[in-house]
Amino acid sequence: MYGWIWRHLPGPTAAKVAEAVVLVLGIVALLMLVVFPWVEPLLPFNQVTTG
Repeated sequence: MYGWIWRHLPGPTAAKVAEAVVLVLGIVALLMLVVFPWVEPLLPFNQVTTG
């Protein structure tokens, strides 16, 4: 999969590295700002009391 992404990024190697970094940062931002806050209420980690 990473090879497929690398082959489809345009430009020379330096541009591909920059584009890959931007892609990774975009995915991390999407996870932190959208996915994790949406999933967090569904996880049982807030129930910290023992019975």
